Amino acid sequence: MWIADKWKDYEVIDCSGGEKLERWGDYTLVRPDPQVIWETPRTANGWKHPNAHYHRSKKGGGEWEFFDLPQQWSIRYPALGLTFNLKPFSFKHTGLFPEQAANWDWFSEKIRKAGRPVRVLNLFAYTGGATLAAAAAGAAVTHVDASKGMVQWAKENAASSRLADAPIRWLVDDCVKFVEREIRRGNRYDAVIMDPPSYGRGPKGEVWKIEDCIYPLVKLCTRLLSDDPLFFLINSYTTGLQPAVLAYMLGTEMRPYGGTVTAEEIGLPVTASGLVLPCGASGRWEV
Repeated sequence: MWIADKWKDYEVIDCSGGEKLERWGDYTLVRPDPQVIWETPRTANGWKHPNAHYHRSKKGGGEWEFFDLPQQWSIRYPALGLTFNLKPFSFKHTGLFPEQAANWDWFSEKIRKAGRPVRVLNLFAYTGGATLAAAAAGAAVTHVDASKGMVQWAKENAASSRLADAPIRWLVDDCVKFVEREIRRGNRYDAVIMDPPSYGRGPKGEVWKIEDCIYPLVKLCTRLLSDDPLFFLINSYTTGLQPAVLAYMLGTEMRPYGGTVTAEEIGLPVTASGLVLPCGASGRWEV
């Protein structure tokens, strides 16, 4: 498992009974987590007095219960010098998936050691964690997401991380259609990052269902690669796409380039138990 264990401002304090207790900077949140199917004593103080608690509804969805939480605050990832602005919004999220730091560290080192200009395409780029990590390492990044609000949030994170003037193209677009247009334009990239949702819609209502759409998109993206690609990263939070599936997709489509493929679960250390909370999977191709 690849573990994001370099955080100072973020911590999974404990997890039990379908929920996790987290510290985000100065604030503690209780949020649901479907992986936490065990029940252990909730001895950590934060369980009784969190700053906010997201309650999952039996009918689907849920809502926040706020006790003492600002509308927005920020945390830092000092390992890469990044700052992220957080705020609670619908469906339990805060605007950041801290487990992805395990991947940020990996590809940042590859970019720094490349010894050449590196062009990165980040698809389904959300609030820009991977974009900022790649830019801080020296890459030129094309950031694509279908949500205008998410792209604006990513720009704010870039400004907070002192990367407002970094070579980043910010695009609100359907990822598949953008890739198809880039192929026609003849544009090329040295690396591809994609973090597709299980289900979603593009700006004009285009339906995305990961089981049906991910492999065709991977095939399309290989047509955007330069003659000397550096890496290809796929993240998945969908239960049906196990690490081996990600590895097979990358191994099949990246075979002409040689290199190696690895795939693992990604996770976060849990302070109370010393265990690691699984948080999805990633597949990596690299030279």
